[in-house]
Amino acid sequence: MKKILLETSFSKIYMIVMIIITLLILGGYFSYAMFTVTKEKENAISIVTGNLTYKLEVDGEEGNILTVPSNTVKDFTITLSNPNNRVARFNFYYVGALSSNTKVGYIVEDRTNTLPDEKGINLEKEGTVGSSNTYTIRVINNSGKSVTINLRVSVGLDYNDLSLPENGHLFEEIKAIGEVGTVVLSNISKDNTYDDGVDTFTTGQYPNNYVWYSGKLWRAVSVNNEEKTVKLVTQWNISAIPYNPSNQTNFDGSYMEEWLNDTTVDGFLGNLRDYENFIVTDVVWDTAIDSSGLGSFERPDGTIVTDPVGLLNMYEYQTSYRGTNYGNGYLNNELQWWLITPDTSTKVWQVNSRGAGANSGSATSWEPTGTAGIRPSIVLKSSIKIVDGDGSEDNPYRLEGDNDNNLEGVKLNTRYSGEYIRFGNDGNNLYRIVSHETEGLTKITSDEPLRENGIFKTSAFSSVVNDIYYSANNAIGTFLNGEYLTNYIDSSYSNTIENSTTWYLGNVDGGESYKLAKYTDINMADYTTSTETKVGLLRMGELMSGQFNYYYNGVRYWLLTSYNNEYVRTIFYAGNGADNSVTDSYGIKPSLNLKSNVIITGGDGTKENPFTLVLQ
Repeated sequence: MKKILLETSFSKIYMIVMIIITLLILGGYFSYAMFTVTKEKENAISIVTGNLTYKLEVDGEEGNILTVPSNTVKDFTITLSNPNNRVARFNFYYVGALSSNTKVGYIVEDRTNTLPDEKGINLEKEGTVGSSNTYTIRVINNSGKSVTINLRVSVGLDYNDLSLPENGHLFEEIKAIGEVGTVVLSNISKDNTYDDGVDTFTTGQYPNNYVWYSGKLWRAVSVNNEEKTVKLVTQWNISAIPYNPSNQTNFDGSYMEEWLNDTTVDGFLGNLRDYENFIVTDVVWDTAIDSSGLGSFERPDGTIVTDPVGLLNMYEYQTSYRGTNYGNGYLNNELQWWLITPDTSTKVWQVNSRGAGANSGSATSWEPTGTAGIRPSIVLKSSIKIVDGDGSEDNPYRLEGDNDNNLEGVKLNTRYSGEYIRFGNDGNNLYRIVSHETEGLTKITSDEPLRENGIFKTSAFSSVVNDIYYSANNAIGTFLNGEYLTNYIDSSYSNTIENSTTWYLGNVDGGESYKLAKYTDINMADYTTSTETKVGLLRMGELMSGQFNYYYNGVRYWLLTSYNNEYVRTIFYAGNGADNSVTDSYGIKPSLNLKSNVIITGGDGTKENPFTLVLQ
């Protein structure tokens, strides 16, 4: 009996011990299997059966904070590593709500990995292939203040799905390359877009919608919802001309329509790079009269004109500053420029500059005889692809077919109006291509009027009243063909300049065609009066005869073209045309032709990386 009781006791003890061992194993298993951790306390959590840790690096430094200044797009390289001696599962996300006008996402590139979904992704144990992943995270800050993004990581056993905390958010994919409409909208926060059912507009104060094409900086205004084409407008005033004669506000048949779509060297379209391959040539421009005030314009549905190039209408301009005001909207460049919309049968709308007595970015209707600035608008084909850039001003989108590299040895006379070159000396060493008006030669002009000791240099056009014709003997001509060549041009550049160029000295009165700056009549039957010198000025209506900076960063400067028998044309601070007495003193923006055998030695023609040159 005693033996039986003893055996029974041992059996019970054995069973109890086995149950305890089983519970311990199960407890350890579940404590390990259910374990996740975020990097909030010393990078790890201790549990009964072991530790799981992780390593997170931001641009090569361990950390979990991304900080981006206002109006900035910034890419971060994030490396997530498994430092454990076993395979583990990881998730990677950000916590908290994003600030308004901000977007965060990941970019898929050849050298990076795709981010995990909510369940996580397995990384191999430390020291083996597959123990780390690298991601590119893009933070788009379209706001006026700095933003901070907090990163977090969850980690668990390789056979258990993870989940996000309540305030955790996965990164969405951002398209860095691809069709232009897709990339533009993918890289702008939702707060900076507006869909009116026909087009999706970029809006607000700081959208990163800059595009570099054909030597010019553009803004992407809208993406058509159906066609996926993208409407652009130049960032700056490219030139300035009268819109039309008095009481003629129609765009169809106007001087403005003609200049924009002029395929010769004298207009805009003829100087665009391979325009038939890049832009839609049968764009419908609505030119209906609308006398509503800003804030009250509706999408126009009236008079239609079909052209490759046009201007923005009042509805498009008004929509661009949705979410802010006209003074802060991204299309307000503080200059004065024409819109395509007539206010009445006698006046056309234009955007006001920052000058005295005007509210910058507001709108006023003007007589069509006035000479406001021109910001051409085009529509890119939906098939055009973005291949580089992030849409910021310093790194604008680059288009496939217009993203040339390794141009060493290429002749400058094959390049495009607006591209930048390194020329001159000291603070006056940045120039731009104007055109190839004379076969084989390249006409250039300084990026801005000349400076002396950092201050804009000024000169009278002539010391003689009514001396309206430029020559090597009047005040400004004497300077340009003397002191300028000696003190403002390095000797290494002097031999690249063509010795003699024809400068056309036409007269364009208010409400007259830009063609009269070069020809005797609008039919271009013959050339107007001219002179021959080495260095001259731009004439009214030439490309690059606008303003390319904000109002208070510029200066009024002289043109070649006279206004009447007493006054000569100038370009005002605001980018609009003016006329002044020849004895007044204004800025100097030299123009000259470079020889046919000037070649490129470096650069890509952008402002940040201008072409460098040598005489072959």
